[in-house]
Amino acid sequence: MAAMAAADAMLAAASRAVCSSVAVFFQIQGCCICLLLALGWTVASFVRKKEIRKMRRKMIDGNSFAFLCDDVDELEHSVQEKLPRVSVIMPLKGFGEHNLQNWRTQITSLYGGPVEFLFVVESKDDPAYRAVSCLIVDYKDKLEAKVVVAGFSTTCSQKIHNQLIGVEKMHKDSKYVLFLDDDVRLHPGTIGALTKEMVKNPEIFIQTGYPLDLPSGSLGSYCIYEYHMPCSIGFATGGRTFFLWGGCMMMHADDFRQDLYGLVTGLRNGGYSDDMTLAAIAGQHKRLITSPPVAVFPHPLASDLSFSRYWNYLRKQTFVLESYVSKVNWMMNRALFATHCYLSWGFICPYAMALVHVAAFVRAPYSAIVKEASDSSFGLKLVSFLFICTLTELVSMWNLTRVEIQLCNMLSPEGPKDSLRSYNWGLVFIAVLVDNFLYPISAFRSHFSQSINWSGIRYYLRDGKISKIERENRSKYTDLGGKHLYSKRTYPPGKSLFGCSFLMSLVQWHQPKKYDV
Repeated sequence: MAAMAAADAMLAAASRAVCSSVAVFFQIQGCCICLLLALGWTVASFVRKKEIRKMRRKMIDGNSFAFLCDDVDELEHSVQEKLPRVSVIMPLKGFGEHNLQNWRTQITSLYGGPVEFLFVVESKDDPAYRAVSCLIVDYKDKLEAKVVVAGFSTTCSQKIHNQLIGVEKMHKDSKYVLFLDDDVRLHPGTIGALTKEMVKNPEIFIQTGYPLDLPSGSLGSYCIYEYHMPCSIGFATGGRTFFLWGGCMMMHADDFRQDLYGLVTGLRNGGYSDDMTLAAIAGQHKRLITSPPVAVFPHPLASDLSFSRYWNYLRKQTFVLESYVSKVNWMMNRALFATHCYLSWGFICPYAMALVHVAAFVRAPYSAIVKEASDSSFGLKLVSFLFICTLTELVSMWNLTRVEIQLCNMLSPEGPKDSLRSYNWGLVFIAVLVDNFLYPISAFRSHFSQSINWSGIRYYLRDGKISKIERENRSKYTDLGGKHLYSKRTYPPGKSLFGCSFLMSLVQWHQPKKYDV
């Protein structure tokens, strides 16, 4: 009885606290955050829907290749032979279940101009080296591609090191360079669409896109999906944006050859994040970053993506805010750090308060002290408002995902069709709460630790730049994709080319057909 009385007293105190003016402000603020996200996703879906409607009109007008270009005349040989050369550079790390599928979509691009593919690995011991070498052999007469061994990085992140080595090895006549992550599933017309925009507007400094995460069913995969969805708003502008995703970046090749704005120097000397560094340079020099509406790419997450791998991925994302190349960049990162942490916990608070309102409402008929302290009708109104706002937010997020899947399926008509059949609303809601609760914790830990282990490599920062690199062979898989990192653990000694072909056959993939006009 005494314990029950004490619990009622605590509930009464909590009920009075959540009904105060300050608490009500935070509850209304949380609802407003939900509605702002819903509005952003609604606008983003409108931009993607507009592109879908345009493609459908072109198809009705007789252009069955609308997924490649707006005007079928652009596919004439006389036009295609004038297209500029593009070098596609893909830094690789490890080998996972979706890599072969992604690589095939990249090298089977229907870009009509000269294009080369440079797959860059840190060493021949990386499982990606043998897997991609086998893939290139299969297509040796159909494309210009090679594997480049970059060696180990000593002054920057391994990804940046691989990218810069790729730039050094690219063709001397390349006009544009396209950086792609190995987890990007490209559309047949992506390279052509990006190149067309670069030619049309030479003022563009960087063109980018964004991944559409496809959760595999685990809570970790839904947490990553939820983490990326708010960011997708900034990439669905259909044009100018301030955001940049390192998984897809097209730039002028000469900017690297000339070390414009010291971008090569900035990346090589202590650079940790390629996209944050380049975005800071673009902002500092007021250069244009754009994201075409067709630059959205399916990104299937690993089927065994555990919660621990999600946590380390979140740590990597928050660690990015600790790296910077200038004082302005540092100030921007601090502002992002503070804003994101405030909004994340500001989003979570109303749900904790809603539990108090509901508990007080349930207990009030049986406890005089709780009934006296609580304003049940007012609390339930706040709970109802939060429920409506949450439902609006979740439906808007689901709708944008549905629209982007539809757009991706139209842009890759010969590829595997994605769908929302396995979409789990319950896990989405839990992921929303978990991700927003953990983000500030991860951000503060990154700030005070100044180090991160990513894919078996530990990076240490000092004054925003990498100061020390340690390679830890204890990690067998990458944290996000669950990819094998070490060849000796994934390939038996003396494995032949036949073994690679057998490995590729494990990934069920229908090879895109070549289109003839």
